[in-house]
Amino acid sequence: MILPLSIPSPSFQFFQIGPLTIHLYALWIILGIVLAAMWTGRRLTQRGAERGVVLDFTVWSVLLGIIGARLYHVVTHWGFYFSAGRQWWNPFEKDAIWNIWDGGIAIFGALLGGAIGVLIASRLTGVRFLSFADALVPGLLLAQAFGRLGNYFNHELFGGPTTAPWGLEIASSNPAFPIGLPEGTLFHPTFLYEIIWNLVGIVVLLAIERKWQLRWGKLLALYFIWYGIGRAIIESMRVDPSLLFLGMRTNVLAALLAIVLGVILYFVQRRRHVGIETSVYLPGRSNPADSVLRDTADPEEFHHVINRGNAE
Repeated sequence: MILPLSIPSPSFQFFQIGPLTIHLYALWIILGIVLAAMWTGRRLTQRGAERGVVLDFTVWSVLLGIIGARLYHVVTHWGFYFSAGRQWWNPFEKDAIWNIWDGGIAIFGALLGGAIGVLIASRLTGVRFLSFADALVPGLLLAQAFGRLGNYFNHELFGGPTTAPWGLEIASSNPAFPIGLPEGTLFHPTFLYEIIWNLVGIVVLLAIERKWQLRWGKLLALYFIWYGIGRAIIESMRVDPSLLFLGMRTNVLAALLAIVLGVILYFVQRRRHVGIETSVYLPGRSNPADSVLRDTADPEEFHHVINRGNAE
């Protein structure tokens, strides 16, 4: 039954510009990535990092994050792609593992792949992995919120039936519509729940960061705990098929592991680093701009670069 406050599903998922098809799901993800990169870059620069260094991290983490997100989805939906009769190798078939544009990416896979990308960028730029991760946290939550908007426009990953007035309307023709339920059944808008959880998380974690000046990966630890709690609850509400492990959906298990990892990381880093983080750079590395000033600080050796007020 459609209620006055129920949430209608979008009437379109893409639009055409000549021969080009633009999917709104992709646009929301791209917008989230751009805003997260801008916010993270600003936070890194305020902490002494080289201006623009976030671009190195963005390229590596986005590229490997997409690969990780797809691999994680394929592995946790093994039966769909590799059961008898499926042509997983054929790029012209919807069930091919390569066709990411047909849907199927997972946030935990994106986090794992993105983390590898950040490690690579950290070695290239000299910015510490955990320092970058701390700066990334609010932007990452924002990007994830935009990603959930993409799920809304794709009419996917909704929760079980509900009589709540804010229930989500899903067409009975949707392949994901549960068999046996009457047309007009409303579903939990899990996309909205996670958006709200992520946005509230930004406010809460930034307030904690300002109060206690969290560095050395401690804000990342709190992110794991916050996101893990919300995701474990929200994931348990979903009705889409998922691989089960130890009787739990794999994403629920991954969320619980994220909580454990966050707790361990927080207390380990709290014990190892009790002082203030004075630099975001690895030992022996520094902001190139600072390096130039330091290396040319001797006025006798570098007198030719010092303006002594003499006109040329």
